[in-house]
Amino acid sequence: MAARPGRVLGVDPGTKRVGLAVSDPDRLLATPHDTVPGGKGAARRVKDAHETLGCVAVVVGLPRSLAGRDTDSTRMARTLADELTALGLEVHLHDERLTSVQADRALRSSGHNARTGKAVKDQVAASLLLQAWLDANR
Repeated sequence: MAARPGRVLGVDPGTKRVGLAVSDPDRLLATPHDTVPGGKGAARRVKDAHETLGCVAVVVGLPRSLAGRDTDSTRMARTLADELTALGLEVHLHDERLTSVQADRALRSSGHNARTGKAVKDQVAASLLLQAWLDANR
């Protein structure tokens, strides 16, 4: 099910950091946006970004195992999605296997190192998962 027309916020959930990305209004391109603290209060911070950016929906990355099974991270992502839904947001889940690995490779190839790239990596991972969702929902 595709969201109604407008910008979409991509969310790469994590316990320490939550990466955010945003689409353009025409949903052609996902762009890294920000990183917010994970844990308690993460849903409220995501909702604030959603409202500030004028988004109509949220895509939360669902980090499943390579075998497609749920993990502790998957359950954490589903909990965040449920909290966002309870806050009144339209939420879509999207498989995000390997987005963090892809983001890490992209950052290393562009000259970022592990110390300077953690927050940016989460944003890039969010943009990769959002772009995959945008492409799948055209």
